Amino acid sequence: MRYKITDSDMLVIVDLQNDFCPGGKLAVPRGDEIVPIVNRLGERFRHVVLSQDWHPALHKSFASAHPGKQPFETVSFAYGPQVLWPDHCVQGTAGAQFHGALDVPHAELVLRKGYRREIDSYSVFYENDRATPTGLAGYLRERGFSRVFLVGLALDVCVRYSAEDAQRCGLEAVVIDDACRGIDVGGSMAAAAHAFARSAIACVGVEAID
Repeated sequence: MRYKITDSDMLVIVDLQNDFCPGGKLAVPRGDEIVPIVNRLGERFRHVVLSQDWHPALHKSFASAHPGKQPFETVSFAYGPQVLWPDHCVQGTAGAQFHGALDVPHAELVLRKGYRREIDSYSVFYENDRATPTGLAGYLRERGFSRVFLVGLALDVCVRYSAEDAQRCGLEAVVIDDACRGIDVGGSMAAAAHAFARSAIACVGVEAID
């Protein structure tokens, strides 16, 4: 299937930040490879949103906030299981900044997420408690957008949950998978593929976008 870009489409670029790229604190393998692809896509979309992971120091999802715990261990929070991460995308640090080669000057909104110390945030629509909204759904609804195309990092975490929540919010979600890279923690890539199939979320290549 091919997708023709219209004025009711929004390109959502998820967390294309230094800490998620090679050399960063929570590097997604080959994450920087998608930057030129995303830039080319950005030129084709009139409307673009950027999300930015934006954690305070000692965020509860950091392993460093839990003595005796190591990164990538899973613990139980009030809202359910939570992977503990290396400290990353701390507010005001170089790692939290967008990749220096990202070039989408016409982006209309920068959505910061993960700034509540007690709740992690994967999706661009909801915090990990699945109840606290970021406000993006309302922004898109009020402006008349009905479809989102998602790219960025990481495919199996923030892109996946963003796509699922887009559907939950009544939007059509399309993942452009060759403009994403995954981190694959505990089988998360396979889980993402299953989730997309279960929810009938389209995963397409750049060549499918007109």
